[in-house]
Amino acid sequence: MSKGKIYVVGIGPGDKEHMTFRAAHAIEQSDIIIGYKTYIELVSDLIDDKKIVSSQMKKEVERCEKTLEYAEEGKTVALVSSGDPGIYGMAGIMLEIVMKHKSDVEVEIVPGVSASSAAASSVGAPLMHDFVTISLSDLLTDWDLIKRRLELVAEGDFVIAIYNPRSKKRTEQIVIARDIFLKHKDKSTPVAIVRNAKREGEETTITDLENMLDYNIDMFTTVIIGNSKSYVDCGKMVTPRGYKI
Repeated sequence: MSKGKIYVVGIGPGDKEHMTFRAAHAIEQSDIIIGYKTYIELVSDLIDDKKIVSSQMKKEVERCEKTLEYAEEGKTVALVSSGDPGIYGMAGIMLEIVMKHKSDVEVEIVPGVSASSAAASSVGAPLMHDFVTISLSDLLTDWDLIKRRLELVAEGDFVIAIYNPRSKKRTEQIVIARDIFLKHKDKSTPVAIVRNAKREGEETTITDLENMLDYNIDMFTTVIIGNSKSYVDCGKMVTPRGYKI
């Protein structure tokens, strides 16, 4: 039996218009679509009558195991991931599963527009200089390590894009993060808060470090904290690259 193929597809923010041609083609070429239920719904218009295998959050390992199982049977499988699959997505774990099983199934990682890139484009150009992405979810990373990283990047004057800033159960991490930033950054440092970036229901707010917690922040939100040179003008947040204008 010939081996199948695995596409790990980054669908970007969710809307088809912000998906790459390669991502759409990979989904169209696949026999089976596997992914988190919400992400599959975002690309439902590309799936047609293909077999769908969906699951809830925290089933990532099982999803990848099932993906490999189908591919070993000769199927072409698209494992969908929001944003870019190599940034807090499914690419790493899929490769780890394939390596663990010593499989020779081909795996192609199809990049997508990341949450930080999508959010940044909605508020201006805040990521024009060195920046860091940090997830505040301590599900897979020890919170003490996350706090240490927050201290270091704040001290280094990076622009910081925060993923998974707050959930229903995890409410204090964003407060602690803001307090850490205030130790190293001016309270007037620009902050962009973008919810549902580049998809239906998008909400954008530009505020500052002192007042950022006054706004709605949840798991659908990306928060971008500027560096010492970032500024807001004409409703846009910009971090200068350093060009002389």
